[in-house]
Amino acid sequence: MAPDSNDLPFLHGGPLGRACFKAEPEDFVVEELLGFEPSGEGEHCLVWAEKRNLESNAAAARLADAVGIRRRLVSHCGLKDRHAVTRQWFSLHMPGQASPEAVALESEGLSVLRITRNTRKLRRGIHLGNRFTIRLREPDFDVALAMQRWREIAEKGVPNFFGVQRFGNEGQNVAKALAMFRGEFTPGDRLLRGLLLSAARSHLFNAVVAGRMAGGTWDKPLAGEVFGFADNGTILLPENQRGDEVARFEKGIVELTAPLWGNGELQSVGEVRTIEQELLADFSEIAAGLEACGLRQERRVMRLRPLRPELEVMENGDLQFRFDLPKGTYATALLRELAELDERGRAEPLTKH
Repeated sequence: MAPDSNDLPFLHGGPLGRACFKAEPEDFVVEELLGFEPSGEGEHCLVWAEKRNLESNAAAARLADAVGIRRRLVSHCGLKDRHAVTRQWFSLHMPGQASPEAVALESEGLSVLRITRNTRKLRRGIHLGNRFTIRLREPDFDVALAMQRWREIAEKGVPNFFGVQRFGNEGQNVAKALAMFRGEFTPGDRLLRGLLLSAARSHLFNAVVAGRMAGGTWDKPLAGEVFGFADNGTILLPENQRGDEVARFEKGIVELTAPLWGNGELQSVGEVRTIEQELLADFSEIAAGLEACGLRQERRVMRLRPLRPELEVMENGDLQFRFDLPKGTYATALLRELAELDERGRAEPLTKH
């Protein structure tokens, strides 16, 4: 098996100490960055909502019930953490119907900040990214060291690992995925099946990133790299590169990528393909299972850099971080490089942004 999701390597030397994480929902604030302005007209009613201690799918169901439409007619760009304060967009397909008043949509833990219209519904993953405001309480390490570590994280980034929240309770989703591939287990619905496939795929991605870190090549371009843009997921295949990719990598314009496994040949070539094949040689059963389920070869950048990073030391010594991240990445990938996050026994899984 690949490195356990709780035992992945660190880039900056490991946590400085412990800090209390998510003691209150307000300690973890996520604001979705849509990346475009709604058109103001169309069949779809767009609702900009703030949720407190409320999961995204549950909020979508409440909105559907409030206006009397089927729940499948409400969509959103992605899941947000439940134990948090989150602001995100929902689209309600309401052709020929007037937009509801905000008060008609609100309920406990759900308030409406804006209502508008759009010509198209929101689809999973079309947003640009997310803005985070996170407070770590009662850090047991030196503030000066924390500030220095945060500067290093902002400058050099961190490995773009899929975090523990991707792998389910006690990391069991990969084992369940293997059981599914062997025909020993049948998921009860499409959502669970998708979660298990994502966990298996993420497991292999983490293995490649960890392996290249161990080999000292995770931030050194080799022959046959597939480069990618962190902000939009666009990749530059070897046959489509213009020759200045290494220079652009050194400037932080593009990043190196690792495979998200699926059908087809690896998109890397040469030395990089050889390394990736060697690192994944022990995972043939997972790879075959992903292929049999119809996934295709994709790539994901190996480095995660915070955008607009800020750190404020509060009067009581708590640390408050602000930063933006591209969609599909994890704030905890940054924070794990600074502190061991103590959730005070709360075992609720976190979700992807």
